[in-house]
Amino acid sequence: MKDNILCIFIMLFVSVTFNANAQKSPQGQFSVKGVLVDSLSNEGEPYSTIRISLKSNPAKPVKLAVTDTNGKFSERLVSPGTYLISFSSVGKRTVQKEFTVSDTKKVADLGHIQMAEATEMLKGVEVVAQKPLVKAEIDKVTYSIEDDPDSKTNSTLEMLRKVPLVTVDGEDKIQVNGSSNFKVHVNGKPNNMMSNNPTEVLKSLPANSVKSIEVITDPGAKYDAEGVGGILNIITTGGGMEGYTVTLNGGVSNRGYNASGYGTVQIGKFTVTGNYAYNHNTSPRSYSSSGREDFTSDDYKYLSSESSSKHKGNFQYGSMEGSYEIDTLNLITFSMNMFGGKFKNNGYGSTNMLNAQKEHAYSYNTLSRNESEWASVGFNFDYQRSFKKKGEFLTFSYRYNGSPDNSEAYTEYEEVKDYPYSMDYLRDQHYDNDARTDEHTFQLDYTNPITKQHQIDAGVKYILRRNQSDSKYFKADDNNIYQPDNDLTSKFNQDQDILAAYADYQLKLGKFGGKAGVRFEHTIMDVEYKYMPDRNFDSNFDDLVPSASFTYQLAPTKTIRANYNMRISRPSIWYLNPFRDTSNPTSISYGNPDLDSEKSHSVGMTYSSFSQKFNMNLSLNYSFVNNGIERYSFMENGVQNNTYGNIGHTNRTRLSLWMNWNPGSKTRISINASGSYSDYKSDNEEFTARNHGYQGNFFGNAQQTLPWDIRFSVYGGGGTPYISLQGKGSSYTYYGFSLSRSFLKEKRLTVSMNASNIFSKYNTYDNSTTTSTFISWSKSKSPNRYYGINISWRFGELKAQVKKAARSINNDDLKGGGSGSGSTGGGQGGA
Repeated sequence: MKDNILCIFIMLFVSVTFNANAQKSPQGQFSVKGVLVDSLSNEGEPYSTIRISLKSNPAKPVKLAVTDTNGKFSERLVSPGTYLISFSSVGKRTVQKEFTVSDTKKVADLGHIQMAEATEMLKGVEVVAQKPLVKAEIDKVTYSIEDDPDSKTNSTLEMLRKVPLVTVDGEDKIQVNGSSNFKVHVNGKPNNMMSNNPTEVLKSLPANSVKSIEVITDPGAKYDAEGVGGILNIITTGGGMEGYTVTLNGGVSNRGYNASGYGTVQIGKFTVTGNYAYNHNTSPRSYSSSGREDFTSDDYKYLSSESSSKHKGNFQYGSMEGSYEIDTLNLITFSMNMFGGKFKNNGYGSTNMLNAQKEHAYSYNTLSRNESEWASVGFNFDYQRSFKKKGEFLTFSYRYNGSPDNSEAYTEYEEVKDYPYSMDYLRDQHYDNDARTDEHTFQLDYTNPITKQHQIDAGVKYILRRNQSDSKYFKADDNNIYQPDNDLTSKFNQDQDILAAYADYQLKLGKFGGKAGVRFEHTIMDVEYKYMPDRNFDSNFDDLVPSASFTYQLAPTKTIRANYNMRISRPSIWYLNPFRDTSNPTSISYGNPDLDSEKSHSVGMTYSSFSQKFNMNLSLNYSFVNNGIERYSFMENGVQNNTYGNIGHTNRTRLSLWMNWNPGSKTRISINASGSYSDYKSDNEEFTARNHGYQGNFFGNAQQTLPWDIRFSVYGGGGTPYISLQGKGSSYTYYGFSLSRSFLKEKRLTVSMNASNIFSKYNTYDNSTTTSTFISWSKSKSPNRYYGINISWRFGELKAQVKKAARSINNDDLKGGGSGSGSTGGGQGGA
């Protein structure tokens, strides 16, 4: 199968290359060339329509074309003569030039042609052109959320289903380029809370507060070496403009309610923007069941359990950005942000154990009350020194980020019958686990575009990070008074200093582009256990991380790209924390403080084609990891143990496709799909396992503008069962639709309604685990039906963009996990 996929991709590449080359066969010996640029920024104007006609017959064009991504054009002509050439682009004034080619002047070089904004005041104009949603660059793909009408009704998590190279399954678990190990940044800056809880945060974040999402699958040397799958960089609508604007949003649904506000103001050279969002969620009750067969015991062989739970909570997000332009060469920017959430969960469960003859062995019931609270607070300061050469910068940055994460739980046991072990295991218990990460980062970046063809970037970075965990465990005594349990209580500190340096080089030579770099990271780690000093240790290690990517422009709108990169994943506190969660006596979980960083190698090819009506991005990728951090389970004295180890050997081949078709000015149809073959195995001395198979997913969306300017959108998708080292999950499907309409002048008031999975209140997911000592299964019923209404009102006026530093701090070097989906993320920026 892998060979077939590769053959298909190669055939497609050969076909495209042949067609592109065929299109470039010369029509004549005369030509016209030049560069179309924006009159204000002097940057190239990409994909503008070119129309060439003879001056004697201007109504009949002899050539139609578009400018390339840099605004350049070079078109061949069949015969000599005097011609008219015109350039048109949405939102710009049409430009027309006259030129002549002859036997003595076969090439007409028009040089730089300036194109200005269209500023005429017109009445009753209807915009019918659709903006392109995706832009492909040498190291990333950008999806424009703000240009997608569905952003007015959906959450950011729902919009992620549309983003190329991103998968969101039925359980809202996120993968980037086929891997759940990725990094998430916001506005180019990392956030530990976002990395540890991506599903919960993005589910609560309204999409109308997001401008675009960048998928960086080939992070270069300037990025931290962390994140196997790549980086998701979420660009919010911050970054104010001259004047002021305020947008207020509010919504209510069968799951709760939300409200948000965004504003920006500029006074002289000082600009500040801010936004705040609040989301309250009340979920219907969910249900789950599970079972296990223990191959190591006949007395306690078959375990089954039933449980239900109901949770509610809130999520808050706020940020502020500002800048002060000292003069034309000196710029100061700063930003602050906060995320936070608090959720409560109440549950009831019953557990029943049978022997090999399926006779009663023991049973008990549980009542649980859990409360989790997580947050992140960050501050960023950048000073940028510009030079007379355009694009040359020296940037100094400082960043602080603190991420407290606290959880508290009470477990009570009832109706205990024939429990064979010590009753100490079934005493009512309470644990309070306080964890947090604090880090300070200092960074210096330098960028120099030596010429139009050559650019270099270099920088140094120093991170001081402290992870802390204080787990207090209590058990009820005979008088039902909670007393500390010193055997289970633990206190853990991890200091981590990382010194990094990078350099990369970029080349643009005609239709060829290249980027190569290397990054060096030196890590100093010191780990202390307050109650177990014999386990203290320190470690130093070095990582040299190379990367390279190359692009070739087959045609003005078609590009082929090849890449190689190596990535590492350092285990975060969630994987290292030795705290033992024994609230379920039949299945306990704990971290492994002896984990090492995992290393991943990836090679890939990508074909991109973007035109006004049809866009496509096709990627083939192969990756392998030889010391992957995997969660695994085993039986010990009749109890299932769940922990982590550097035991994984993974090989994955993945083919992904994103397409968008605009058959008319009011219609848009898109699909996002992928298929992969994965091979997982572990040949560790203490643990041996293997699993392999195919996985696939599909998402489709159609948008239509109806009469009376009503926008209608319908979507649906699904996926095949996923696989892991020791098991597999279930397939899934979903669907939804939305209606929206804007009112008032300049469409400042928008009312929208959306619903999903309306014909089924619950969705059921199955998971299974198979090992040499046991097999287990679980089934969960989660709330599925959703419907809601949202109102957005915008007022104020904006004029010019706020300046930002060209480089800033990005810390994307941790493998995350914990209370979220177990995924991690990354972002955009410097060292």
